[in-house]
Amino acid sequence: MAVDLKYPIVEQRADPWVYKHTDGFYYFTGSVPEFDLIELRRSKTISGLKDAEKVVAWKKHESGEMSANIWAPELHHVEGKWYIYFAAGRVAGSREDLYDHRMYVLENDASNPLEGSWIEKGQLKTKWESFSLDATTFEHHGKRYLVWPQKDPKIKGNSNLYIAEMSNPWTITGEQVMISTPEYEWERVGYLVNEGPAVIIRHGKVFIAYSASATDYHYCMGLLSADESSNLLEPESWSKSSVPVFQTDEQEGLYGPGHNSFTVTEDGKEDVIVYHARDYKEIKGNPLDDPNRHMHAQIFKWDDNGFPVFGKPKKEISY
Repeated sequence: MAVDLKYPIVEQRADPWVYKHTDGFYYFTGSVPEFDLIELRRSKTISGLKDAEKVVAWKKHESGEMSANIWAPELHHVEGKWYIYFAAGRVAGSREDLYDHRMYVLENDASNPLEGSWIEKGQLKTKWESFSLDATTFEHHGKRYLVWPQKDPKIKGNSNLYIAEMSNPWTITGEQVMISTPEYEWERVGYLVNEGPAVIIRHGKVFIAYSASATDYHYCMGLLSADESSNLLEPESWSKSSVPVFQTDEQEGLYGPGHNSFTVTEDGKEDVIVYHARDYKEIKGNPLDDPNRHMHAQIFKWDDNGFPVFGKPKKEISY
């Protein structure tokens, strides 16, 4: 089957999330440059997301919680309803509040998430009231899990990765467990960061791709893996790559690839990594104020041990 994934698929959409539903549509969301709302679109093809109709699902509050820096929305379908997970700061008089994010959940029971009404389910509470973002959820062996980055007040750095079981799509239950902390130099450039987790289950293993370091050209991806029969709530079940698995390619001219999601080709036969990247290296000012992180997508392969091989970020690829 021919697959045409041209650079870039969606411009100025960081933290791209693509989900292929059972209705045959690809649903897309991501951070908008103004960080002020959540937008959805859908298409029968991945490339078609570029020009698909945009629908505003939700807008930030004027003040208080959920009033600033709406980051990294994800769309999930759980038990017949749609859920959007996102992070937000708040307008409270200080710059620190704008970046002191918490995680929130929206719910919609329409068959098409571009229609119907989104209900605020509130903050997704964790062990601490501290910086937290980029929540993702997945089901495995009859249990639903949440994976997210958060600042442990007792650990130096910005965010570690945690996992917990869920009692419903907006509530974790039991103990939250740290499964990764920025320990390698490539995870600690500019900031000590593990964030943007994305889950894919293949070949008897559960994989979590994540992003690390500052959001400039140093931004890159790491990989965690666990045997699918292991206890995912045990830190010892998880192994971590000591090197980045996806990173800047200066020859190709794509910088800071990361904050990915996973989907499949239209025929469902091949796996696709969706990610954002810039097409220039030098950034003036705060990288978060630079809007030109664009959505890309490319097919990836698997090695003989059942691990993903992402290769290098590419601008234009036709399969």
